[in-house]
Amino acid sequence: MEIIKEKLVSYIEKLSEPKVLVIGDLAMDEMVYGDAERISREAPVLILQHTQTKPILGGASNAAHNAATLNKGKVSVIGVFGEDYQADQLEQAFRDANISTKYVVRDKARKTITKTRILGSITTSITQQIVRIDRQTNAPLSLETEQKVIDNIEKAIQEHDVVILSNYHIGTLTPEVINKTINLANKYGKKIIVDAQRDLKSYKNITSMTPNLPDTQSTVGFELKSEDDLKRAGDILLEATEAQSILITCGADGMFVVSKDKKYTKIPVFNKSEVFDVTGAGDTVTAVYSLALAAGADPVYAAIIGNVAASIVVRQWGCATTTIDELLSAVEKL
Repeated sequence: MEIIKEKLVSYIEKLSEPKVLVIGDLAMDEMVYGDAERISREAPVLILQHTQTKPILGGASNAAHNAATLNKGKVSVIGVFGEDYQADQLEQAFRDANISTKYVVRDKARKTITKTRILGSITTSITQQIVRIDRQTNAPLSLETEQKVIDNIEKAIQEHDVVILSNYHIGTLTPEVINKTINLANKYGKKIIVDAQRDLKSYKNITSMTPNLPDTQSTVGFELKSEDDLKRAGDILLEATEAQSILITCGADGMFVVSKDKKYTKIPVFNKSEVFDVTGAGDTVTAVYSLALAAGADPVYAAIIGNVAASIVVRQWGCATTTIDELLSAVEKL
């Protein structure tokens, strides 16, 4: 175990080195907080006295934020903003997180992806979400905007060590954008990691992908009830994507890593009893796993580090991040 810890520590200490490019559905989680005051006379609904509005980087933006807290801001994002108030808020949130938006494209025909959560509280209870309002354009990019995105990918990809395709299926990652990104990453010898919810077999010749259990089941067409099922599913995805490894996240059951050399590794959850909120944990795993691969870790060690990171952020409310010092401290306690 001490040898394993030493390797983990050596890789974690290198997480600050790789430069990361995140391409995908850039989103903002707008958290609107208020204190419950009374029931409205107009309708049977709560009246909240507004206390604060907090913009948080969500969607593909959350993967970028997780990477930026570990590699001292050596992160760029590529995606599409609208020309609206939310775009300025999101750009400021990226600026505050020390993330470059110079390759972001603006399109006045699209809405900036924003998920507004209204949360209420009273002094004797915890804060509770009341309603969520989603603002987004689900249609694929126009041909003009798509070409601008591809042009920026061509400019940016050589400057980075690892590329993350973060697909929330809100229109940014068109087939052309995906294929062009993968081809360029391979051309310039960059690692490319995919985090997607469906169409997993459509990503060809990648470094790795990080699907969750339900999305993996949907793709392979059978339930994953046993370790043999996970092995079979992983092999199917490896063959379909020509990836070097597949990391299947299994929620409370941990992770499962399948490598091309027929190596299968089950990784347990590290703090099952301390989970508070799993929102954004998948983005954390993808970001940290990608950084670790780019830092030289093999897929199993990279997955363990991603798992440790997830065990930290699920103790916090909403999309959260972790630091190298927190990772090192958590590894020492394993």
